[in-house]
Amino acid sequence: MGDWFTREITDAGRLRLFCFFVAFIAGFLFIRFSVRMIRAQVRWWPGNVTPGGHHVHHVVFGLVFMCVGGVGGLAVPEDAAGWAAAAAAVFGVGTALVLDEFALVLHLQDVYWTEQGRLSVEVVFITIALCGLLLLGLSPVGVNDAGDGLWSFVSVILFNLCVAVIALLKGKVWTGVLGLFISVFAIVGAVRLARPDSLWARRRYAEGSRKERRARIRERRYRLPIQRLGDRLSDLVAGRPSIRS
Repeated sequence: MGDWFTREITDAGRLRLFCFFVAFIAGFLFIRFSVRMIRAQVRWWPGNVTPGGHHVHHVVFGLVFMCVGGVGGLAVPEDAAGWAAAAAAVFGVGTALVLDEFALVLHLQDVYWTEQGRLSVEVVFITIALCGLLLLGLSPVGVNDAGDGLWSFVSVILFNLCVAVIALLKGKVWTGVLGLFISVFAIVGAVRLARPDSLWARRRYAEGSRKERRARIRERRYRLPIQRLGDRLSDLVAGRPSIRS
């Protein structure tokens, strides 16, 4: 394990990313444990931070951590690997605190324990997946697969980026995100039917058309069972939302 860490992480220049990754996961798990303890009104666990009766959301502390970690990472000398890794870890904790309240920032209201709040957990899971792929040495949009020539390089990048964007426009978030690193996912997502409520479907599938009907059938038959499984995993890790939104 030590040899693997030295070869794949330290020597490969991924120590800061590794520290960010570990700190991000630890920060997310800690804050979710904390809010679940507060929600359950556990007496021995400290409650919300409410100076003067004003509830300070943890996204505020996350922004502070991100500023400290980001500026600290820029300020440390290039040969100070330990300090750079520590700054990356601080930045990772801050990012976790911010993304855990992503839905709150997006909607500008406290939707933490509502169905809309599931978006924060999904964004966190996507971030973990992206960082994991980067740690495995995969490069986005096929940079490592591009040829030596300029036009070959540009054509590969543009093709991979276009199919990934099409997959995202079709409402296939995970397929599009993974497709940024593994092109086959994006290609499959780009050529298959869009999800019925996606931007692509709203613009290109006329209401009542054959494609629109097929998309809704596929959504009920395949997508909804997978979504329910994902929701159960999300509830297990982050807590079940309230019924009312």
